[in-house]
Amino acid sequence: MNKTLSLLCVSVLAMLELTGCLGLHFGGGTKSEVQNKSQTYDVTLGQQLLDLQKAYDAGVITQSEYNSQKKKLLHYYLHK
Repeated sequence: MNKTLSLLCVSVLAMLELTGCLGLHFGGGTKSEVQNKSQTYDVTLGQQLLDLQKAYDAGVITQSEYNSQKKKLLHYYLHK
């Protein structure tokens, strides 16, 4: 059970990183260098919100983290 939960947590975090919900940057280099090397994914706001909700429902992120990330997503899409 614990192994399954760990795998689920890692999967959800990877999904959030790929969709840009977490905004994490790994590896060396400056932020602009990392952004230049990253791929662009066509993910809708709705899909990002659903992914965020799944992470919250799975207990991977707290309600505070959920609210913060949701606010960032909505701000980004409303002010593009």
